[in-house]
Amino acid sequence: MKLAMAQIDSTADKDANLAKVRAAVADAAGADLVVFPEFTMYEHAEVGPWFVEAAEPLDGPFCTELAAIARNGGVHLAAGILESIPGENRAYNTIVVYAPSGELVAKYRKLHLYDAFGLRESDIIRPGEDFEPVTFTVNGVKVGVMTCYDLRFPESARSLADAGVDLALLPASWAPGHRKEDHLQVLTRARAIENTYFLATVCQAPPMATGGSLLVDPMGIVVGELGEVPALAVYEIDPERVTQVRRKNPCLSNRRFGVVARVAVG
Repeated sequence: MKLAMAQIDSTADKDANLAKVRAAVADAAGADLVVFPEFTMYEHAEVGPWFVEAAEPLDGPFCTELAAIARNGGVHLAAGILESIPGENRAYNTIVVYAPSGELVAKYRKLHLYDAFGLRESDIIRPGEDFEPVTFTVNGVKVGVMTCYDLRFPESARSLADAGVDLALLPASWAPGHRKEDHLQVLTRARAIENTYFLATVCQAPPMATGGSLLVDPMGIVVGELGEVPALAVYEIDPERVTQVRRKNPCLSNRRFGVVARVAVG
């Protein structure tokens, strides 16, 4: 399966963001799955109510256009949106996945909110309530979904391993800060090593985020890394690599603890 990682620089202009998605899908000709960052729909340098104001339902104009781009490009497409919640003064931070038919085949509402490093995502975002792993399949490769800050919680990554994924996606808008780029790479590699699957972190480019999107294989090897500007790269994902690594490193079958979700939400 061919994976395209599209590191774009979203802004508060939704139409401009859609144009970047269209261009990336066109440039990713031959890819089976094109992955975009968290907040592909709308991104802003400061957290505030404007994020909620920008939110739309899943059948709104932005997602309708994402579905059309997937259909016209003949690809699976994963991207981050702000999903409106009727009667709520917050939105969901949602990753949507569309099939080449334009059908919505998966949606993941971010569980762990970024109330850290001086920011409070929970002021504008409601955490997801569904703790079941979100997965879909592309050309025989089982794919799971997390979002950004979830990377700091090994339970999220482990739940996808329990669900049998070969590849985990992490759309992100990794906030800049002291040593934050190091954290992104170290944690991406650690989660891939722990769970012996491919992990693709696809981040917003600067200035909104750190950039540095990367693909790590099940042995923790960095297969590819993007820099500090908008960029796109295509990689081959071979599930046989997962099988080979797990023969050498059967840590998942050797473990003696499982994952239990804490069901309280804020």
